[in-house]
Amino acid sequence: MTTPRPNVRTLRAAAARASAPHPAARPARVLAAALATGTLLLTAACSGGDAGPAAGPATATTVAERPLAAQTTTPPSTPSASPTSNLTGTGARNALITEADIEDAWTQAKDPRSWRDSLLIGQVDAAVFLDGRADADVCQRLVDSLYDETLLGRPSGASALTGFQEGDSRLLHQVAAYRKADLDKSMQWLGSLPDTCDQFTLTGSDGGDGGERTVQVVEAPLPEEGDARQGLTVTVKGTSGGGPVTLTLDVAAVQVGADAITVTNGGLDGADHDTTRAAVEQGTQRLMEVLAGRTPQPTPSGVE
Repeated sequence: MTTPRPNVRTLRAAAARASAPHPAARPARVLAAALATGTLLLTAACSGGDAGPAAGPATATTVAERPLAAQTTTPPSTPSASPTSNLTGTGARNALITEADIEDAWTQAKDPRSWRDSLLIGQVDAAVFLDGRADADVCQRLVDSLYDETLLGRPSGASALTGFQEGDSRLLHQVAAYRKADLDKSMQWLGSLPDTCDQFTLTGSDGGDGGERTVQVVEAPLPEEGDARQGLTVTVKGTSGGGPVTLTLDVAAVQVGADAITVTNGGLDGADHDTTRAAVEQGTQRLMEVLAGRTPQPTPSGVE
């Protein structure tokens, strides 16, 4: 059987069809490109439209500006980052300063909790305040807390107290654990006192010989210790024993996370500011050693 010769026109048409691009190829490439573009647009939308660089590790400034994000993404790595305290009773006692920390002629007292100065007993006169009762209550809290050693409020955990005497001057040092949120508020309250309570009057018959006493509150510098700190010098002028007297107290508080130290130092002979600063510096360092798991010098005897 003789095979027919292919038609030349037919062969050329077949060859042309074989060399032409497949009809579906271009739509497939277009679809892939569209999907890729859509993915990029979706990713950009999810990023919040931030035109700046990608955020790096949180810094102190970032944490301060965005505390909620920091709390949910950054685990606490230092004692100051923890909202609760791990301070134990033994640790609090170990963190107390000793006579060697403040030098001079200070001697340790046997019962510092019995110290109370009657010049601090009285009611704040609200009449001298622009905001009346509200400001008077702030200043009343100050004199009451100086009287009963609750400058930062009542501790929520472990606490320890020691005291020293030199002539008519007395120095109290307390180490205590608090709820951090409460401690933060107490530190803010202390910082407001030089403005709110710069000068006011105490009335009542219990303070000194009775009558009015003038109280002044000024800010006092402290060493750069701890997470936050506040220093005050408080003077109370009144009468005692029939004559004029002036009680001068240095008041200092240093916060380390949910823990803090407080120092009050002074008396009718005035307050030695260098001693206050030494107590703050040494007391903070001892507390930080305890929180880091180390033991400072042995606890002195007689502390509470």
